[in-house]
Amino acid sequence: MTQQQTPPTRRRPKKWPRWVRDGALALTLVAAIAYATTLVNPIYAGRAPVVGDLIRGVANQPEQLPAPVAPLPTGPLADSVRLIEASPEFAEQKRRFAADLVATGRMSQARADSIAHFAVREAFLRGVPPAVIFGVMLTENAQFISHAKSNVGAVGLMQVYPKYWLKSLSEKFNDPNIAADSTNLRYGVFILEHYLKPRGKSATGEHVIATAPGSLMKGLLRYNGCVRGTNTPRCHTYPNKVQKFVERDAQALCGDQTFYQCIAQPFMAGLLGQRAGD
Repeated sequence: MTQQQTPPTRRRPKKWPRWVRDGALALTLVAAIAYATTLVNPIYAGRAPVVGDLIRGVANQPEQLPAPVAPLPTGPLADSVRLIEASPEFAEQKRRFAADLVATGRMSQARADSIAHFAVREAFLRGVPPAVIFGVMLTENAQFISHAKSNVGAVGLMQVYPKYWLKSLSEKFNDPNIAADSTNLRYGVFILEHYLKPRGKSATGEHVIATAPGSLMKGLLRYNGCVRGTNTPRCHTYPNKVQKFVERDAQALCGDQTFYQCIAQPFMAGLLGQRAGD
């Protein structure tokens, strides 16, 4: 009987401390990431979260001044513009409009002066009270972003709907740049006049803008596309929002006047002896 031999004892591998193993794993991961960056373009490497970038991108974007207004046609319209822009009433309303824009804290004096020039000029041409234009602008685009686009495609300061208005108004004004502040205000105020002007004529035989509470509210609802209220929930509150913006922010334009007192004052359109839309 042979003697049974005892098998040799196997040496167990040496156990490294846990902190050593974790450190080695971390180094391996870092090395793998570094190698991967040599193979691909690391779009977000070393950058802050994307949402933060977008917010800062908007905040730090240089303020964009409105594009120059398209040349006005010759004839009565150009004569009306020259008469308006030379009047002291225009200069005063423009100063007040710009002051209220600057007071919102959302634009520089230079941009406010430019927007006020176009807004008040169109207000006098169309007989639309500047305070109404101011309130609509704040309701539609409170951040005053020229290229802002709504979820239904409305564009610019006055949120003009290109699908419905661009073709006809670009032909009428020979100016298709709907996102430019000057063009957008021209379109928006024309549309406001269209919706605020009663079907008939006044006792003097002239078309006038309806500024009585019921008529004005109805016109603002039509501007907002709120006829039956089926497309936009709670769209019937739109006129009240316009009024609240005017009462809160149009301090230079309206002073101590109520909303309806402020918009009832006479405007340059009545002094021109003609209508720019004719």
